[in-house]
Formats: sequence, C-alpha cells, structure tokens
Amino acid sequence: MVENSDSKDDVSRSNLLKLEDWWAVWIGGGLLLICVLVPGLTIPKVGKWLTSPFEVVSPELVVGILILGLFLALFLSVGTWIMDSVVWTFLRGFWLVFLIAVVSYIVAEQRAIAAKGLGYALWALLIGLLVSNTVGVPEWLRGGLRSELFIKIGLVLLGAEILFGNILVLGLPGLFVAWLVTPVVIITMFWFGTRVLRMSSKALVIVVAAATSVCGVSAAIAAAAASRAKKEELTLAVGMTLIFTVLMMVGMPLLVKTSGMDAVVGAAWIGGTVDATGAVVAAGSMLGERAEQVAAVVKMIQNILIGVVAFFIALFWVARVEREPSGRRPDAMEVWRRFPKFIVGFLAASLIFSFLLEPTMGSDAVRGILAQSKALRGWFFCLAFVSIGLESNFVELKKQMAGGKPIQLYIVGQSFNLVLTLLAAYLAFGGILFALDF
Repeated sequence: MVENSDSKDDVSRSNLLKLEDWWAVWIGGGLLLICVLVPGLTIPKVGKWLTSPFEVVSPELVVGILILGLFLALFLSVGTWIMDSVVWTFLRGFWLVFLIAVVSYIVAEQRAIAAKGLGYALWALLIGLLVSNTVGVPEWLRGGLRSELFIKIGLVLLGAEILFGNILVLGLPGLFVAWLVTPVVIITMFWFGTRVLRMSSKALVIVVAAATSVCGVSAAIAAAAASRAKKEELTLAVGMTLIFTVLMMVGMPLLVKTSGMDAVVGAAWIGGTVDATGAVVAAGSMLGERAEQVAAVVKMIQNILIGVVAFFIALFWVARVEREPSGRRPDAMEVWRRFPKFIVGFLAASLIFSFLLEPTMGSDAVRGILAQSKALRGWFFCLAFVSIGLESNFVELKKQMAGGKPIQLYIVGQSFNLVLTLLAAYLAFGGILFALDF
C-alpha cells in the first residue's frame, strides 16, 4: 500500500512538470508575478497608422518587439524543454510564428481596418490559413505551433482581469444577464445539435455551444480541453466565432441606436452576446461612456463562467458521453484528470488580484499592472491564432462542416442567445426587476 501511494505521488509530481496545462499555469503565473514586481514594465504596442506602417514602426518599437520575442522565447523554452525536450525544434518555428503575429498586429492597427473592428485575432488566423493552404507549412515550422499552450497561458493572464469587485458595480442585474442565460443557451444548443441536427461529433457541438454562450474563443478552448475535441473542430468553432463577432460588434450598436432602445439595456445585451471582451468594449463605446462600462462589466462577469463551464463539461463527458452502458460510475479523480488544469491558474489569478492585490495595492496600481498583463495576453492570443491558422487545412475543415450543420448550429444558437439575452437585459436593466442605482 505504501509503494502504491508513492507511485501515485510520483505520477502527480510528473504531471505537474510534464502536462501542458500545468505549464500554462506556471508560465502565466510567472508573467503575472513579473508584472507585479516590475511596475515600470512596458510591453511594446503597435500604434495606429494611416497610409504606411512605417509611420509607427520606429527603432524603439523594433527593439522593444525583439526584446519581447526573446523574453517570451525564454519562458516558453523552459516549459518546452521540461515537457518534451524539443527546445531547438520549438525555437526554429516560434520565431516565424512570432513574426506573423507582429505583422497581424501591424495590419490590425491600420485606422480604417481598426475602425471596422477587424482585430489582430482575425488577421492572425487569416494569414496562418493563407500560408497553410497555399505554400504549406514546412516540417521545421511545426515545432513552434503550440496553439493550445499559447492560448492557455493567455487565459491564465485573463483571469487576473476578472476582478470580483466588478460584480459589485452592477450587482444582481449584471449577474442576472451574465449567468442566467448562459447555461440555458449551452444546454439548448447541445440538445439542438445532437438531437435535431444529429451531428456526429458531440465534442464539436459543445465547443460551438460554449463559444456562442460564454465568451467565444476562450470558452471554446476550455470546452475543447474538457471534451477532448479535435484540433480541426476547435479551429472551425474559432473561425465562425471570429467572423460573427465582427458582424455583431458593428451591427448591434447600430440596431440599438436605430430602434431607440435604452443605451444601458443595449449595452447589457451586447455584453451578454458579443463573444470577445475587446469587441464588447468597442461596441459598447459606440453607445456612450456609461454603456461601455455596463457592456464590459457584464462580459467580465460572464467570463467568470469559463471555469464553471469547463468543470461541468468534464463531469458530463466522463459521466455520460464517454461512459460505457455497462461501465462503472466515474470517481472524482476521473473528472479531475479530464478537467482543464489551466482553469486552476485562471481562477487563482482572479482570486489573488481580487482579494489580495487590489485591497493591499489599490485599484490604480492594479490597473497599471493589468494594462501590462493584458498586453501580454494579447500577444499570446495572437500567437495562438497564427498557430491555429497554420495548423488548419480547408480540406479538413470542409469535412468538419458536415453538410453545413455546424453553421446551422451556430446561427440558431446565437439567434436564441440574442433573443433570450435581450429579454434578460430588458428585465434587469430596464427597471422591471431591479432598481438601478449606478
């Protein structure tokens, strides 16, 4: 019995050093610690340009980006070396991925493009897809395509931005919109995809449902990890999410204005339906400063559900989807093995920043720290989207479309989400259920 216990301890320690999920926690946590301990840290940012990118590409920016690339390569190389001892293979590919990420940021900051909300994520994905489906991806590059590791680190960094104090800003109305609709939409979409559309891949259904109902790409990654979805399925969900996010970001504020809807109600509607936090802020700003705050906080409250959704998907997959009819009931350890471990880092970052750093350092200091961690998160997300594009092939994506069923699932699910969230926003922020005091 003692030997068996020691063996389990050895496996546990090995997992802490070998699993990609845990390395996302260690790297993301280390980066957050640096942001806290180095208050003067500045992450390079590409400025907006009009006619030529050389308007903003200065020697200082080039040096800053090179230093950032070296810094990220160092952090990632440590994890890569301990996980699978392929540092050189990783570094060869990483630098091209990083270069494409830089190009994506530069393209996205062109003023006309930025005004349309076509952010770095879309360009990173498109450039990656263009390379993958034309000249192809050489073998030496594939070692640097660590899309899941990149975005998991980004999600750990995102956790720091989920401050529980924001919940108090909107209180029950915000919770009503952000937390009531989400589980209803996920369950309904899963039922519709598996029972009505009869899609063969339940993992694809749940990934699309999570992306639609929670917060787009971030929730899709968590759901894909919990359900062990194929990389092609995740890419398909991400692609659909990014396209419709742009359309909704532009269209929803216009609809709110032309319909005469109350700006705060419209902002809560946007916060509960548009899938990316940046897009939510941009769309909310079109309705005014107060509306921008409401939209952003509703989305942040909704983002808290990433970990909750991942846990219940893991539980459902172990207990129902993958359980043999005559098999034994799963124990807690089976659920834990399936649970995406990077969510632990996401939740820990949120709790530490909410209940330790903000009370002790003050809101202004924490905002300064988060400005840098958010910039780092953007770079990791950009690296992830480049990698997803480079790993994707239109032939494989076409197979995943299964006669157009995934797009049907997304459109029907998002339509239901829009109607239900609008009703919840009207009840919560229209003075029906709650007296607003903000």
